[in-house]
Amino acid sequence: MKLSDIATALNATLENVAPETEITGVAAIENATRGQLTFVSNPKYNAAAKTTQASAVIVADNFPAIHTGMLRSQNPYLAWAKAIELFYQPPRYAPGIHATAVVHPTARLGKNAHLGPYVVIDEDAVIGDNAVLLAHAVIYRNAKIGHNFFAHAHAIVREFCQLGDNVLLQNGAIVGSDGFGFAKYEDAHQSHWHKIVQSGNVALESNVEIQANACIDRASIGETRIGRGSKIDNMVHVGHSCVIGHDTLLCAQVGLAGTTDVGNNVILAGQVGVSGHVKIGDGAIAIAQSGIPHDVAPGAMVSGAPAIDHRLWLKCCAAYAKLPEIAKAVRKLSERE
Repeated sequence: MKLSDIATALNATLENVAPETEITGVAAIENATRGQLTFVSNPKYNAAAKTTQASAVIVADNFPAIHTGMLRSQNPYLAWAKAIELFYQPPRYAPGIHATAVVHPTARLGKNAHLGPYVVIDEDAVIGDNAVLLAHAVIYRNAKIGHNFFAHAHAIVREFCQLGDNVLLQNGAIVGSDGFGFAKYEDAHQSHWHKIVQSGNVALESNVEIQANACIDRASIGETRIGRGSKIDNMVHVGHSCVIGHDTLLCAQVGLAGTTDVGNNVILAGQVGVSGHVKIGDGAIAIAQSGIPHDVAPGAMVSGAPAIDHRLWLKCCAAYAKLPEIAKAVRKLSERE
């Protein structure tokens, strides 16, 4: 593919390279060779851009000039994502129902559905056009799913859940598992736990992606809702009755206790834990492994456990290394008194 065609597709500006240069693929900046395209969006790779063997590098508009060909872009990371799409075509699945698939007579499938081996669709489930369900995917009764649904192997949608258009479930994702609700009582001086029926459902709005082995719990009453365009990473747990806004990212192993309210365009980095009944404002960011027991203001960046302002947390981290010296100085002062 000619660089000029790639530049047009990416809305990028060519510099320091012949437009007719042929590109055969994409590669990481350290491994790229002649005829390949790479990119830089993280400053720590700026030096590698000067030595890469790639024929061209996608860079930001203000990136310093280098000897290698450049495709300047306002958003190099997005341009790189689109460049990969130019050279990689994912598998396509022809319409058809495998002989081992089980579809209840009352279930309704839209046009062009592909059902792989051992797929199960229960009674009164509704799925829109162009659905792809791969091996062992299971759709429980009365689930309602929009168009262009894609469920990888072993994905599950439980009863009464509602999914919008263009929803993608990666392997082992579970939508609508029971929320973790139990009421404690005592009988003959022994404590027991009575299971609270999880009578609600889960609603995923359009363009949501749930990645591998993530679990979205159904509500005890009402619904758990994931807003349009939000992305849920591997092994994330969203507790019952949580509400997630639109275009929010929950990274790997995030855990939300029940009734957490997360706003729009929020980023919770890996292993962030949030207590129940907490509200996280729009645009907030929580750094990896933060523990959040209280509300977070819109636009705030927090770190630590319990989470505090990120800049304050950095100062605290710098002070931790000095604590032995501080303790020693305090002891000396105490001995003088």
